Amino acid sequence: MAVDSFPAKARKISANIGAHYVDNARKLPWRSPPGSNLPDPYHVWLSEVMLQQTTVGAVKSYFEKFTRRWPTVQDLAGAEEADVMAAWAGLGYYARARNLRKCAVHVTEKRNGIFPQKESELLQLPGVGAYTAAAIAAIAFGERAVVVDANIERLVARLFAIDTPLPKGKAEIRAAMDAITPRHGAGDFAQACMDIGATICTSKNPKCEICPVQKQCAAFKAGDMERYPVKPPKKAKPVRRARFFWIEQQDRILLATRPPKGMLGGMRSLPDDGWAAGNDGHATPPLTGEWRVHDNIVQHSFTHFSLEVDLAVYQGEKIVTNNDDNIWWALDDLAEAGLPTLYAKAVKWKMKEEK
Repeated sequence: MAVDSFPAKARKISANIGAHYVDNARKLPWRSPPGSNLPDPYHVWLSEVMLQQTTVGAVKSYFEKFTRRWPTVQDLAGAEEADVMAAWAGLGYYARARNLRKCAVHVTEKRNGIFPQKESELLQLPGVGAYTAAAIAAIAFGERAVVVDANIERLVARLFAIDTPLPKGKAEIRAAMDAITPRHGAGDFAQACMDIGATICTSKNPKCEICPVQKQCAAFKAGDMERYPVKPPKKAKPVRRARFFWIEQQDRILLATRPPKGMLGGMRSLPDDGWAAGNDGHATPPLTGEWRVHDNIVQHSFTHFSLEVDLAVYQGEKIVTNNDDNIWWALDDLAEAGLPTLYAKAVKWKMKEEK
């Protein structure tokens, strides 16, 4: 919808949010200040991929680490996948890291290191979905694109009291965001909405008293802000069981490399029993001998299931392993292995247990 055809409410919302952003924009390492030159598309893309299902607080240090180590998209394209995965360890949703490098290679080899600026072309990049494409187009290139993340979804659902339950309600929310997105400055506007959603229009106890669009908010007027967005009832998560194996020799520990596809694909890990989202592990150790089993030392929550982990510690001295995906790693340098959070929890428990 063009700016000159905005209804009065939409125009007022857009103006108030834009004005609020000028004085209250969060200072983030991947952002340019309101109204200034457009930021580096590489930084916008990298930050948006990292921010998927992850908080700003968690992402800041990872973004700074990645841009120090790989300052350009070409640098990232030339990195070893194992190094990228290790640097990503702890951020979760590891398919993002694999797609990150794939996209860097694609941009470097197919586009001479230059990101496309059109939303439709950005959608063709590996690992770039509708939200990320819109965010890069708007923020990095100044294109008018409709950006809707979880914070914006909540803000817009409340502004217009959109009560169609998610995910069906997403189409109505996007249409409403389209109605308030200005023709010019769509990137700043999207970031302004993100900031309000993250700091004012929070899921619990929203700070309506300082909200720049309080007077235009239908949910505030009705006094039921926390009702929106309307979500379907949560399903109980199934609980899976897994067993990890601790094999130590001469101040070194045996690590495995997980299969390239599937959960935590390609990551270094402790050897385990083949657990998966759909089934328990088989609990069979990778080599015969005496084992001491510690039950349920870690509980870890994934999006669709929870995992309870036992740790089996090898008690013997004879170790015979010839698996290609195994590697001996110095215990003192284990922090450099880039273990996913799940396995890092087990290592932490074991180290603490020994003290």
